[in-house]
Amino acid sequence: MAKDKTVFFCRECGNEFPKWMGQCPACKAWDSFEEAPVRSVGSGKSNQSRGKTGATHPSDPVKLSVIDRGEEERVQIGISELDRVLGGGVVKGSLVLVGGDPGIGKSTLLLEACAKLARKKLNLLYISGEESLRQIGMRAERLGCADDDILFLAETSLDAIEEIINRDRPDVVVIDSIQTVYREDISSSPGSISQVRETTGALMRLAKSTPVTIFIVGHVTKEGTVAGPRMLEHMVDTVLYFEGDASSPYRILRAVKNRFGSTNEVGVFEMEGDGLREVRNPSEHMLDGRPVGEPGSVIAASVEGTRPILAEIQALVSRTGFAMPRRTCLGIDVNRVNLLLAVIEKRMGIQLSGCDAYVNVTGGMKINEPALDLAVVMALLSSATDKAPGDKTVIFGEVGLTGEVRGVSRAAQRVVEAQNLAYDCVIMPSVNVKDIGPHSIRVVGVGHIRELKPLLLGNEKNKS
Repeated sequence: MAKDKTVFFCRECGNEFPKWMGQCPACKAWDSFEEAPVRSVGSGKSNQSRGKTGATHPSDPVKLSVIDRGEEERVQIGISELDRVLGGGVVKGSLVLVGGDPGIGKSTLLLEACAKLARKKLNLLYISGEESLRQIGMRAERLGCADDDILFLAETSLDAIEEIINRDRPDVVVIDSIQTVYREDISSSPGSISQVRETTGALMRLAKSTPVTIFIVGHVTKEGTVAGPRMLEHMVDTVLYFEGDASSPYRILRAVKNRFGSTNEVGVFEMEGDGLREVRNPSEHMLDGRPVGEPGSVIAASVEGTRPILAEIQALVSRTGFAMPRRTCLGIDVNRVNLLLAVIEKRMGIQLSGCDAYVNVTGGMKINEPALDLAVVMALLSSATDKAPGDKTVIFGEVGLTGEVRGVSRAAQRVVEAQNLAYDCVIMPSVNVKDIGPHSIRVVGVGHIRELKPLLLGNEKNKS
């Protein structure tokens, strides 16, 4: 028997190649190729029969001047944090991917969203390939949405799913998860690159040919080796990722791609026994339980999208017992912290090369904004000198390699957020001081990190 033809897919970018290579020529990822069988193309008759699923047909090109450029029709879900991340609501006919670690709360969020939409008299279809109807019913009862008019289906065959959607014409469809759905004409197992690629393509054509909004769940394994969500980012309209520490109740919903809105917005939720609760004021919750008067604890002002968020930066600097000092970071890029440690040692003359350094952004949040640089430097200095900054002080600013403090965007919003939360001092770049307008809070402008050392308070003064 002739051997089935196979190709190699890159699980990072989804590009297809005829042979295995150590490095993907497209995305430069190493050891990312997986072998998968080629899907055979059927006869013309079978291809025509698939026309109802949204197969493309030749069409005439259209001039840009005659294209309808009206606003997309949106439907607000009723969960303000989710609507914010989506850009004001869900767009009809769009395909949305919700990814995240197992158990982070993806299914809970989508079931709660379905309950909100069902109360607006929309037709909902929730398809699960991982749980039985009884399990879904138990979760719905726990979330308090068991009485809502939502249709549930336990199915993994894409052909059956397409038939039901074409027959019932629901407004919103949730598929949990895409790794369990398969096409019968593809020989590979569910969850493989071929299956995920083909099923997602069919769902995309279905969403564009009918006014149905489709949410698909994509799992990310603990090893981080799943091909699905990484490759699907290039195919879907919107990509939402759930982030959070398993030991923390807070969950961050972040848009990494959105064809109908901004990709900078984040939504904050708190996981409770009866589901996810929206956190309307993340700053207040993130700072709950913060130690008072302790060296190494600093409040930083960050901006996620259009929302200013205050977060606590904790640093611990101690003499190392190893030949190579340890550098451990949570919620912030470790390479950025290493750079700031080198700047402190070179520009301020404080020897940190023989010290272990640990930096943590409390609350399970991941922040990569350069405006956190000044707060990280202050936290490291505070821990190294065993002196604490003021308890009511907020810090933000970008630090350059020469130790200069550079300006950041949305400085006025950061100051207003600190003022609203009853903080009495803001340490910020001196170049931004003139841009913040009228304020009732004490503002200290700094132009170099050397100016931070006099701003540290002694432990005796903090205790008094």
